[in-house]
Amino acid sequence: METMTATAHPMAKTGRNPVIPFRAPMEDKPTLRQVFETEESPLLRFAYGLLGQRETAQDLVQEAFLKLHAHWDEVVNPRAWLFRSIRNLALNHLRDHRRETSTDLIHELASDAPDPEQSLGRLEALGTLQLLLAELDPADRALICLKYHENLKYEQISQRTGLSIGNVGYKLHHALKNLADSLRRLGIESADG
Repeated sequence: METMTATAHPMAKTGRNPVIPFRAPMEDKPTLRQVFETEESPLLRFAYGLLGQRETAQDLVQEAFLKLHAHWDEVVNPRAWLFRSIRNLALNHLRDHRRETSTDLIHELASDAPDPEQSLGRLEALGTLQLLLAELDPADRALICLKYHENLKYEQISQRTGLSIGNVGYKLHHALKNLADSLRRLGIESADG
């Protein structure tokens, strides 16, 4: 059994307990895996909302996570860092592919919106909606496109599709109701996210 000498332990002489400096408890930083598991889907929706291209959105999210891994020790707020990174990567992609994109979208992304949280929510909601639309039955997706992209009236849609006017209304109503239900299940109640 070892015995401590007074020189071996600084508090042995005084008999007092050592004073340990107070450190405020900090929130533990999540692991990279935890960040990936919680943020991958929102980031994909955000990137898709910015670009409207699923494969490109997936590539940008992958690139952002690779960059995060490389800078992991420096990043304090991984979620905010990732969303900013996706925004910047999307802006660079849009600039590099100007012919394929609208300049209005580039200007909207480049400007610092007065409320970035609201813009983020809107873009994430838009991305989610585009993903849900892509998963719709092609006939329902075509009806929604005719109504909202081409701004056709039910009668014009009826003439194009061969469906009765009543059937166009019925199918559109149910397709939109299903989209709204899906958005609600994902926690998106409005265009603001």
